[in-house]
Amino acid sequence: MDNQNTDGPSSKPRDREGATKDLGSAMSSAASRASDLAQDVAGRAKQTASDAASTIADQVKEVLGRQIGSGVEVVGKLASSTNRAADDLEQSAPVVAGMVRSVAQRMDGYANGLRDQSVDDLVRAASDLTRRQPALVFGLAAFAGFLVFRTVKNAAPTRRSFSRYPYQERARPGAGEFHGA
Repeated sequence: MDNQNTDGPSSKPRDREGATKDLGSAMSSAASRASDLAQDVAGRAKQTASDAASTIADQVKEVLGRQIGSGVEVVGKLASSTNRAADDLEQSAPVVAGMVRSVAQRMDGYANGLRDQSVDDLVRAASDLTRRQPALVFGLAAFAGFLVFRTVKNAAPTRRSFSRYPYQERARPGAGEFHGA
């Protein structure tokens, strides 16, 4: 048997060329639509992410604003307490009372200055201070890190020290204690 084309010998190459062109055109069109769809999805994802980040940033600023308000209130109360302490010291140690009162006035001024500022204002002020006095900021950060380290180290539970020969300590009550001479 030989392979014969029932459509006729001359129509076969022309149909293939047309079908190839149509297929190529359809593929190009589909790729273009897929690309447009992908760009649209990416644009929507970026917008959604941007909106979410903006919402989160606003919520964080709101929480920080409340925390700053609470901190200002605490500093104000501390300044008031310090002033009362200075009043108590006035009779017995007037020089010390003056220094304590000066510290109280500075704390009160600091609290009043913070009371009217937003989170953005405070971030801007901290950024300006960092640019003007980088050594001071670095020193304060190092000091704060040291304090946190010491606090965590001291707060960590202490392990019971085991002797190399624990049976000896159990055998003798009071072993390891110094009774003096």
